[in-house]
Amino acid sequence: MAHTEARPPLGARRRRFVLEVPVETPDGFGGVLRRYVAGPVLWGAISPVGAVERLQGGRADRLPTHRITLRARPGVTPAARLVAGPRRFAVRHVETGARDLVCHVEELARSEEAP
Repeated sequence: MAHTEARPPLGARRRRFVLEVPVETPDGFGGVLRRYVAGPVLWGAISPVGAVERLQGGRADRLPTHRITLRARPGVTPAARLVAGPRRFAVRHVETGARDLVCHVEELARSEEAP
């Protein structure tokens, strides 16, 4: 029997998220500048999963990880971010179901939020 995560009830999906999509422009030196542009508003449920350790600036930072469940829709990819108020989440993996998207995300530290 396959292990499946229980779907959050529709009433639990009351958290408002804004999907931010990356836009890249040439920087004139052969690279690109990436900025994020606000896209549609999505409603979903968020649940904590744990933490992941990332090395940054010579030190290890523990970043919280979460699972965000949204109604299935195109355009949610690991290149995107989800924003809920002052919190930003980098989408690391997306599982697509018939009616739902389950996004495995990392909460971004304040220093990573600059475009």
